[in-house]
Amino acid sequence: MVEPHLAKLRFRHLLTLEEEQAVRAIVPPGRTVLRNTAVVQEGERLEVSTLLLDGVMCRLKDLADGKRQITQIHVAGDFVDLHGFTLKRLEHDVMTLTDCTIALVPHEHIRQFIEKWPRLGRLYWFSTNLDACINREWELSLGQRSAVERLAALFCELHFRLKVVGRTGVSFNLGMSQSQLAESLGMTAVHVNRTLRLLRDRGLLNYRRGEAQILDLDGLKAVADFDDRYLYPHPDPL
Repeated sequence: MVEPHLAKLRFRHLLTLEEEQAVRAIVPPGRTVLRNTAVVQEGERLEVSTLLLDGVMCRLKDLADGKRQITQIHVAGDFVDLHGFTLKRLEHDVMTLTDCTIALVPHEHIRQFIEKWPRLGRLYWFSTNLDACINREWELSLGQRSAVERLAALFCELHFRLKVVGRTGVSFNLGMSQSQLAESLGMTAVHVNRTLRLLRDRGLLNYRRGEAQILDLDGLKAVADFDDRYLYPHPDPL
């Protein structure tokens, strides 16, 4: 079950056999968590970080009036709250979007791990920096992209990230309702429905019951003006 995580690391960095074994050793057996379950709640004291082995999760923030903003979507292989290792308390919730398999890695084990394997510690630092790059791209979408561009950019990004960990072909299960897509994109569910229909009519994307089918990836990238450089697609030894 740790293979997607190792695939994500290997995609950008060369790993020795000993380093791979060290990563495997730190990951405890997985546990199943049902969809729409809060795994981390805002403000709670954290002593573990969550590695997503299978499924889709998100980070989110709620307002007092019930409005919700999903601030990032996580796929298999992601450490969804590695930043909690240093912060100890998060200012947001972490929730499953589908049934998920997760591993809870104690912070003390992470501390010992990065002290013994400093290069791997730098790779995980890179991982948290990559999360920040994704957040900045989402901010760009919310501030400057049109509705159709936002949706196209989101699906281009998720296709890229899922392909890295071997979880996508032309289609993938995102498990998100149109309301949850709206909460990710600063739109209403009605606007999301209308925009998805537009992308379908253009022959670019079909989305039904949480299943995304990309019909024309190049066309979708053109609509979004998608540039994958923020996802650091090329290996760069650390």
